Amino acid sequence: MPHHLSKEQLWQRIRHEAKADADAEPTLASFLYSSILGHSSFEKSLNFILANKLASPTLYSTQLVKIIEDCYYEDRAIVDAAMADMQAVLDRDPACDKYTQCLLYFKGYQAIQCQRIAHHLWGKGRKMLAVALQSRISEAFHVDIHPAATFGRGILLDHATGVVVGETAVVGDNVSMLHHVTLGGSGTGKGIRHPTIGHGVLLGAGVSVLGNVTVGCGAKVGAGSVVVSDLPCHSVAVGVPARIVKQTARAEPCQTMDQIEDFILDYVI
Repeated sequence: MPHHLSKEQLWQRIRHEAKADADAEPTLASFLYSSILGHSSFEKSLNFILANKLASPTLYSTQLVKIIEDCYYEDRAIVDAAMADMQAVLDRDPACDKYTQCLLYFKGYQAIQCQRIAHHLWGKGRKMLAVALQSRISEAFHVDIHPAATFGRGILLDHATGVVVGETAVVGDNVSMLHHVTLGGSGTGKGIRHPTIGHGVLLGAGVSVLGNVTVGCGAKVGAGSVVVSDLPCHSVAVGVPARIVKQTARAEPCQTMDQIEDFILDYVI
């Protein structure tokens, strides 16, 4: 999008915000220095934050820093996706006032960045390490995403608690999902058994999408719904099982994050 910042512009904005925060709240000065101001780039700061979030008594932050650094070096698209995800949070979450808030405190953002590392490791054949990271991500953030699951850019996990995404799930660009969303499997086979979520989709709180089904681009699914069959592009669905209540021309409901509009129909009794 035109308003997106370059990596250097984003990093300078983050540093400016961190300095202002340190001045306004001196108690956080050392935390902000170690997390942001003491680093020379966006990816080094993000690396430090993620490594310390995932560290455990038997998996050291120094080990994780090296692992993440190598992943960023091998695939620069991971850093580009992290920037797009951060902009998505700032654009779509009215509770997020600045970039530092997302980077330091939003566990949905942090969880998806950690999953991108695990996904890269999975693709490189380092599956046991990827699964170990999945376990730590689940423990640290209460978000359980299989490292083989594929995510596009501009992803928003709002609140994020209880999000579960299975092994063969595919999530497109500019998707927004709220807490307790499940992209779950059906059956015990080894083929594709999880959903495909198109670009620009909004999945409300507590939505379950089960099996090898496709939610079309620009669709919106109401909170608490259970999707067990394909939904066409730009449809609005709600219920258990989810039923289409409206077709809309709105390109990307993920941008408005409106979980009420289109679900309340105008009945005359």
